[in-house]
Amino acid sequence: MKLMKFGKAFLIGALSAGVILSITSCVQSYTVGYLYVTGTVTSGSNGNGYVAGFKIDHNTGKLTPVNGLNPPVPSGGANPVRAVLLSSSRFLYVLNRGVSTNPAGSSICTTEYPCANSNITQFLVGANGTLTPQQTFYTQGVNPVRMIADGTGSYLYVLDHDSPDPASTNSNPIAATNNPNCGDALTGAITCGDITAFQVNAVTGRLQLVVNAQVTSASGAALPYFPVPSDPIDFVLYGSTLLTLNGTPATGDSVFPYQYTSTSGQLTVTVNSSDSIGNVSQATAIVNAGALLYVLDNEPISVTVNGTTNTSPSQILPFSLSSGALVAAPSGVIPDDINLSNPIYLVVGQPAGKWLYVANQGLNTQNFPQSGIAGYVLNGSNPATEIGTYGTGAGPQCLVQDPSNQFFYTANFNDSTVTGSQVNDESGGLRPLSDATKAPNSYSLAGPATWCLVDGRTN
Repeated sequence: MKLMKFGKAFLIGALSAGVILSITSCVQSYTVGYLYVTGTVTSGSNGNGYVAGFKIDHNTGKLTPVNGLNPPVPSGGANPVRAVLLSSSRFLYVLNRGVSTNPAGSSICTTEYPCANSNITQFLVGANGTLTPQQTFYTQGVNPVRMIADGTGSYLYVLDHDSPDPASTNSNPIAATNNPNCGDALTGAITCGDITAFQVNAVTGRLQLVVNAQVTSASGAALPYFPVPSDPIDFVLYGSTLLTLNGTPATGDSVFPYQYTSTSGQLTVTVNSSDSIGNVSQATAIVNAGALLYVLDNEPISVTVNGTTNTSPSQILPFSLSSGALVAAPSGVIPDDINLSNPIYLVVGQPAGKWLYVANQGLNTQNFPQSGIAGYVLNGSNPATEIGTYGTGAGPQCLVQDPSNQFFYTANFNDSTVTGSQVNDESGGLRPLSDATKAPNSYSLAGPATWCLVDGRTN
């Protein structure tokens, strides 16, 4: 279509006015991204799952429910524990852990009473952040606990607490009978965890199982999963290495490395042994924070400052990686704030990358005061310096920074809320949204929150 001279002049004038307005306007209020939260509908963890969605206001950090997600949509199963966005945020995948088979009614999934009906539910992300359920997929193991994707979004990995049949994989160097990497030191049982790997179709979002090219079962068939040592807690991709964090009561918690191949999604054993973290036996998470890996540990550490010794209830351990083994960072262990406990997740603040924020869950009881965020200044090879502590809801499950790097949000299990803070780009300190921008500081959810993530695509 050709424009007449008058039309061109009008268009140029409109563009000029737009530029002037964008420069002179004090407030630019628009959606900078979306915040998605998973959770359970009832107060019990065996209730139905949901996915809620909020628009994030660029100027204030205010959250507005996405049209079509108010009320939230069902998550596709019970007890959603993780969610991942892939294919340029076109698809959202929710890991639903399922319901415990314990006849006594316990909501806790165990090896003896595993969760039933666990699945991965795929959603199409539509205009304005809406979600439409698509397909359902299933892991090969039992009691799934974590889900991550590789950096390209080509492969999706699920960590199962229990592999389907570890005793039958005698040719597997990890799961073989009496192998110290795979067993329960307390009961003597031969148990393993596993990783189920999927290739992601970038067009349809469909997941296709990646079989284990290195290990076969006793019958000679390709193993449909990748075994890991017993009692896996968390896992992380760091460069070309995938590490599982495992609970090992007899010797302390450990990590096990797989080499990750980006072209095939294959996981290859290069070091057939676990690497001990040291004097750690209550690790809660392992997080890739760019320059370093961090292991969060929920047990006491003594801290001496200016001759005064205090006991912190928990700690954060920074590591680099060398040949699949963790190497303690020169900056040393970071003690958690003495008034907080049970670190569950951390984020290095962006874009400066000089602040570290740790979400502390507390003791997972209603409104327990040890829930909160501890903030630190990263000082290179020197010890991190604490900035301060900041409030959250009760029992935060996650911590995310918005796409504009102005705001932080936690989704909280114990009081079924989302809480927000604004970051000071000079000091790294956090202020509640209600103080910083007059936006609401807390938003109610349909039930206890279990995970959260942000999407920078705004359509």
